[in-house]
Amino acid sequence: MNQTKHIHIIGICGTFMGGIAALAKQAGYRVTGCDANVYPPMSTQLEAQGIALTEGFGVEQLELKPDLFVIGNVVSRGNLLMEEILNRNLPYVSGPQWLADTLLRDKWVLAVAGTHGKTTTSAMLAWILEYAGLSPSFLIGGVPQNFGISARLTKSSFFVIEADEYDTAFFDKRSKFVHYHPRTAILNNLEFDHADIFADLAAIETQFHHLVRTVPGNGLIVSNGREESLQRVLQRGCWTPVEKFGSSDGWNIDADDRVTLNGVAQGTLHWELLGEHNRQNALAALAAARHVGVPIAQGLAALGEFKNVKRRMEVRGAVNDITVYDDFAHHPTAIDTTVAGLRHKIGTARILAVLEPRSNTMKLGVMKAALPASLKDADLVFCYAGNLGWDARGALAPLGGKAMVEDDLSALIEKIVAAARPGDHILVMSNGGFGGIHEKLLKRLQT
Repeated sequence: MNQTKHIHIIGICGTFMGGIAALAKQAGYRVTGCDANVYPPMSTQLEAQGIALTEGFGVEQLELKPDLFVIGNVVSRGNLLMEEILNRNLPYVSGPQWLADTLLRDKWVLAVAGTHGKTTTSAMLAWILEYAGLSPSFLIGGVPQNFGISARLTKSSFFVIEADEYDTAFFDKRSKFVHYHPRTAILNNLEFDHADIFADLAAIETQFHHLVRTVPGNGLIVSNGREESLQRVLQRGCWTPVEKFGSSDGWNIDADDRVTLNGVAQGTLHWELLGEHNRQNALAALAAARHVGVPIAQGLAALGEFKNVKRRMEVRGAVNDITVYDDFAHHPTAIDTTVAGLRHKIGTARILAVLEPRSNTMKLGVMKAALPASLKDADLVFCYAGNLGWDARGALAPLGGKAMVEDDLSALIEKIVAAARPGDHILVMSNGGFGGIHEKLLKRLQT
């Protein structure tokens, strides 16, 4: 442990910063923190670990006199506490930089980057290493059900991290992942997203190339061979061996879940997960695990016991033969693959897709034209349009009568309940809490 004994985390209740808080506590630091909204489940998780939380960003928190302030990217100029830290020239650092300097420096970092599947693939990779007896540290933007926690610190040489391309802090506009210096890097896919900070796809490709520039020559880049965007990234310059997945010249998986590497059979994947996207995630995790010495057969066996991540096609309950799922999908590509995965599982049964366009990109309306096609496999579509800055009814008009839009959550729930019948599958998709809609639906379906 370095000489900094007490850190105060500003913006502690996000998944990433909350994970850093947990890791710091496990490393022996005194950890305190604050956020605008201190509420469960993150608040209870942190308090259970002995981390004192303060509501809001009042300047009186300076009286805590920490050795260092760790700043989350939710903090911007004008934040009262941050302004006073700057005025007094007090020491501060971003969350990713603190993590890199303090906990990752002596680790073999396995970083999972990409527009989609980062959390699931990170969880798969961490589980494969755990199954192989390597006991990895990890920081994941969700809760892998095999572990029950999103972050842990061990004495292992290996550290699995979900490598987000979102910016680091108000004073560091590079992507978070440039700080991690991975030896093994997964580039899962790359599409336009985060329209609030990136002008176009090319801007994100530049950040991904910054990541590529940090991977050493004795490392490995595991890259999606189907993505032209990633091909462009690597063509800018690459100094590291590359293994591709999803293409003939590398890792592949057929319709019967038989895995091949360079055309040579490696074994068969036996598991419960849905969708082509998860099959590709599995290939990436197998390749990364093999790089640290896990045999492919052992990786396949581990994936056979993989339980996925909370909020990834998670069954929240069933009433009168109507099943309610919770899924994190919020980008049209993720929505498309999630609905398609459920369709593949249930055959001709009805899917009632319930959508909250909540992410910054979706709120800006940048992806609205792609929504109807992403919902093509659903039988009925229900969209919550509260606080949207664009016309959801107009955007979903191509779906005709099968799409219903409501600005009031209670009214939306009543429409779903009225439409649902035994045998239906209600798929709720949002990257937020969605007003507790899952429990409300289950309760109403009982009456």
